[in-house]
Amino acid sequence: MNRALLLTTLALFAAGCYWDDEETLYPDAVNCDTLDVSFSADVLPILTNHCFTCHSNANAPDFTFGFSLEDHEDVSAASTLIVGAINHNEGFVPMPQGSDQLDSCQIETIEAWVNQGSLNN
Repeated sequence: MNRALLLTTLALFAAGCYWDDEETLYPDAVNCDTLDVSFSADVLPILTNHCFTCHSNANAPDFTFGFSLEDHEDVSAASTLIVGAINHNEGFVPMPQGSDQLDSCQIETIEAWVNQGSLNN
């Protein structure tokens, strides 16, 4: 009986000793640099890859009543709406529509750009 209890205790102890590092568990959070976000280098590629199917200058009139995200001026003017939509906040149409939510780093990048003043850089 004592031997079975000892083996069970050792097995539970060994199973509880699992080690992993933050980079393995949360790769996006560790590698997401939002310190100095640029519209052209950081934000526009996200929009191009995930939003232009509907929100490009060419497609916006047909799909989104003219709501284009191709130009800095348009994106900057709609920044609050964009942040609410990509975060799937209540009261906003979740974007990108019909696709998975952007990953956390992409969302943080757009939010950082907005918080840094939505500069045309």
